[in-house]
Amino acid sequence: MRLSTRIGLAVGATVPLLVLASGWLLLRLVDHDLHRAEDEHLRSRATAMAPDARALLRASAGGRPRAADTRERQLFSSALDVGVRVVGPDGAFSGGPQPGPSVRLLERAALAPITVRDGATSWRALARPITTVRGSGTLWVFAPNAADQAQLRLVRRRVLATTLLAAPLSGLLAWGIATGATGPLRRLGRRTAGIDPRASATRLRHDPTGVTEVDDLAATLQKALARYDEQAARTAEALDTARSFSSAAAHELRTPLMSMGTNLDILAAHPGLAEPDRTEVVTDLRHGHARLLGLLVMLRELGRGDLVEAEALGAVELTEVAEAAVAEARRHMPAALITVDAAPGLTVHGWEPGLRLLLDNLLANALAHGQDPDGRARVTVGLRGTDAQVVITVDDRGPGVPPAERDRVFERFRRGAGSTGSGLGLTLVAQQTALHRGEVTVSDGPDGTGARFRVRLPRTGGELPARRDWLIHTAGANRSQSFPKDAP
Repeated sequence: MRLSTRIGLAVGATVPLLVLASGWLLLRLVDHDLHRAEDEHLRSRATAMAPDARALLRASAGGRPRAADTRERQLFSSALDVGVRVVGPDGAFSGGPQPGPSVRLLERAALAPITVRDGATSWRALARPITTVRGSGTLWVFAPNAADQAQLRLVRRRVLATTLLAAPLSGLLAWGIATGATGPLRRLGRRTAGIDPRASATRLRHDPTGVTEVDDLAATLQKALARYDEQAARTAEALDTARSFSSAAAHELRTPLMSMGTNLDILAAHPGLAEPDRTEVVTDLRHGHARLLGLLVMLRELGRGDLVEAEALGAVELTEVAEAAVAEARRHMPAALITVDAAPGLTVHGWEPGLRLLLDNLLANALAHGQDPDGRARVTVGLRGTDAQVVITVDDRGPGVPPAERDRVFERFRRGAGSTGSGLGLTLVAQQTALHRGEVTVSDGPDGTGARFRVRLPRTGGELPARRDWLIHTAGANRSQSFPKDAP
């Protein structure tokens, strides 16, 4: 059922009830006003007739019939348009319109007007006590309610007629107004009905109508469609990431798995293999297992970085993260010399697990490739900051990175000569730098020896990159952003 029809029916049912309620109140007020006017008239007539009624009782009590007749005629003359009845110790005198003798009045005698009934006829009656030296009596004044009842019946008929007319008229009027008022809503519904976000890129276009509810609804629909598009894009990215993960994992795992399979075949085919040869085969298996495990961990971390949401980002104490990463590296390589030169209280807006991953992989790369000529790894971690950014530097004493290779070291599965790693460590560094809207560069060490990896991160938060596909490919354009030349 259309909204305008519902409004029309609701108004068509409500308005007659309001008319009936108002009519009932009107009837009560009219009845009260009519009674009040009639009662005032009875009081004035009773006041005017009281002396004649008192004289009539005195004449009747004194045994003077002719005087009593005279007083009775005077009383009836002063009654004018009301009925009168005088009840005394020696009898009752009555004249004019009034209830029949069968209606008992003595029990109802009161100073305020009352309503008495004689069959189908009702009367307003007022009693006034009359006191004389020879006794007391009661003056009753009556007025028929026929005129009042006629007026009440007229008002009642008009209320009913108004109610019968109000139902269809108010319903039609409300339906017409509601039809006009819901026009923008119907137009919005027609425009929305033709939108299929699964099959078309067409989206809702809405011009403000001035109707707050319609404009708010259109804005809500536009937000819902935008969120649908966003989630559809994120789902597509997730599917691409999953497919790439499977492809990359299958490609990279094939070689170590084949090597492990060959070693297992050797062990199975030669149960009596000499101990030195057996030890060599087992060592190769352990290396292959470690490589497989490391590769799976790196792929998982790349997948996490591609799917992280903005809600996961917050204020991160970068100095504490760096000190924790250095402490962990020292536990794994106690012989290495790792120094930290970090200013306290450096915070950035970022994803803490991702920043820890960035530092862990920078340290792991420096420890793996940064040995000095005597074979000892020497690594220096530096943290400096300004109001706009924080700069992380990791220096080693190794052979360094040739200029021609400095952009390629961040590509997936790019390994140096003799490396046994997964080839994803620096890719994770580039991914997390891009995720935090930062920049990572490689240069010679401070004194021309070794390599320096410099990561610049903005302190304030920003939107996440629109597309994160590091498992699919390494996008060099998304790896960095511009920073001032005079940045530390």
